[in-house]
Order: sequence, then C-alpha cells, then structure tokens
Amino acid sequence: MRYFIVDDDRASRMMLSNIINDCELGAVIGEAKNGLDAIPQILMMQPEFVLIDLLMPKLDGIETIERLQQNGFKGQFIMISQVVNKEMVAESYSKGIEFFIHKPINKVEVQMVLKRTTEQYLLRNSLQVIRQSLTNFDITDVTHTKKTAREHIQSILNDMGIVAEVGSEDIIKIIEQLLIEKHKIAPLPPLKEVYERVAMLTKNTPDEIVKESKAIEQRVRRTILAAMINLANLGIVDYTNSEFEYYTPRYFDLTDIRYLMNQIENNDQRKAKVNIKKFIQVLYSEIISKVD
Repeated sequence: MRYFIVDDDRASRMMLSNIINDCELGAVIGEAKNGLDAIPQILMMQPEFVLIDLLMPKLDGIETIERLQQNGFKGQFIMISQVVNKEMVAESYSKGIEFFIHKPINKVEVQMVLKRTTEQYLLRNSLQVIRQSLTNFDITDVTHTKKTAREHIQSILNDMGIVAEVGSEDIIKIIEQLLIEKHKIAPLPPLKEVYERVAMLTKNTPDEIVKESKAIEQRVRRTILAAMINLANLGIVDYTNSEFEYYTPRYFDLTDIRYLMNQIENNDQRKAKVNIKKFIQVLYSEIISKVD
C-alpha cells in the first residue's frame, strides 16, 4: 500500500513514516505539513491511503478531504486526532472516514489500524473485480474473453501466496514496465535500471529515484523469499502439490527450495538465497506468452 501523510507536527509525520517502513506495512510516498500543500501532491500521486491530521492550520483535515473528493480523489482516509469531539467525529464519518489513529501516536495502534484498512481495501478491490467481471461477462463470447497482463501477474502471485505482500505491486510494475518496452528488450536490462524506471513513476529527483530503487529491490527480494517459503511449506506437506510442481522448477532453483525445506523442518533461521533475476525473467516470459 502507498501512504501520504498530512500533519503539521513533523515528529508525528516521522513516527508514522518510521512505523510504516519498519513494520513493512507499505511505502510512504509523500508528506505535507498542511492541507493546501498536500492537495496537489495527493492528486498527482494518487496514494491508496491518506493519513491526515484533524486539526491543522490553513485547512483542517475535514476541509482538505472535501476538496480532494471534489477533485475526484478516490483514495481512503485515516484520521489522526488528539481531540475527542463527538461532532467532529460524526462529521468525519459522514465524509467516509472509518478509522482513527489517536495522538499521542502508538505503534501497536498504528499497526492494527493500517492492517485492518489494508484488508478492507484488498477485499473491496476483489469485490469490485468480481462485480466488473460479472457485468462484462457474456456467456456467448467466453472464448474471446482475455485477461489483462496485470490480472495474469496477480493470478500467478496469488498461486504463490504473495499477492498481498508489499513487494507484489513492485513486481507487477516491473513486468508492466518491461512489457511497454518488450520490443526493445532482448535480453532483459540490468535489474538496477529496471528498478530505477519503476522508481521514476513516483519520484522526481535523482536522490529520490536512487533511494526508491533500492527500497524496491529490498521489497521485491522479501516478496520472492516469501514465495519460496510458501512453496517449500507446500512441498513439505505434499510433494505432488500442483503449485509446488509447477512453480518450483520454473521460477526457482530446486536446490534452493530443498535447502529451505530442510531449514523449515529443522527450525534453522539462516537466510536462503534469492535469485531475483531468474524470477523476473521467468515471470516476464510467461506473461508475454499469455498476452500475445
């Protein structure tokens, strides 16, 4: 998930950003100290969630939300407030705000609220996809229905049990970026260049791009490791499991998966080797074969 923080208190912004990053809840893509500064940035970046202080100079939280909604912003809001005022809380609910984070900021509360909002967001999106699919479904034209590249990627990541991981969106954007340039890329460019291209979608300055590209690499590495662990667990339970049989030899080295299986069975906490390049290369090739 991508978050934008609006709060006139710099310490609060820093605490929220650190909690989100340290607990791997998503990525903070921007900050602002008041509503006027925040509005143009939020409309440009289109984050999934805006964490916004209720009481701020220039524009308070509710006024900022109203202006964003008037400009077509569809993201969700999480209100940050030290004031317990029934009228203001009621007005916040009327604007569609379902969750509050109370000041002083508490790490456990932030984790719980953001995890719950993420779960609701993913569930809501899944329901929208289902409704849209049912709306567009034509039983007389089933053979001509084609999935988008993003849907194919999400289906594969879902099979590996990592579609909800923070780095899954990075992986999707990497493949989408490669697909845009597929006629120019043979073989794939260095991963560092690909990370930078994806980082440029949300960052502007060279320093920001370099920092974000490094963050992308780490998120992708953790997500691929999660896929390896999921498949290793499947293999331990049932070596003939269909997902294990299909994805393990294609996307990973069998020796690495067997090593992980031994680690899991022996409760060994050492890190396993993650081959990002192979994973991206195989996924990219598979998506090309599905969308062509």
